[in-house]
Amino acid sequence: QVQLVESGGGLVRPGGSLRVSCAVSGSIFAVNAMGWYRQAPGKQRELVASIASGGSTNYADSVKGRFTISRDNAKNTVSLQMNSLKPEDTAVYYCNAGLTVDYYSDSVDYWGQGTQVTVSS
Repeated sequence: QVQLVESGGGLVRPGGSLRVSCAVSGSIFAVNAMGWYRQAPGKQRELVASIASGGSTNYADSVKGRFTISRDNAKNTVSLQMNSLKPEDTAVYYCNAGLTVDYYSDSVDYWGQGTQVTVSS
């Protein structure tokens, strides 16, 4: 069974750093774009950062200069390094990836289970 397994997250003080990671579990043919979304209480899920299979990246304006997304194509993992964290970064962070399970299939969006990031003093 193909799934995305997240790790990291937790509680950090404002100005601190945190790293969340996500690994593809199961047999797949290809991993396409990967990314991180977040959802704060009472708000819609929003894109934080994405990275294409070739390495090009895209960031939400609110995290530019503070967050860095990276991927390891050999290990099928994606990570988000979060620096200079602010209380408004508090949310559940979700990993997302477009996965192709075999040669004949189209890419399908998969989601991780979510990991809580709380920024508070």
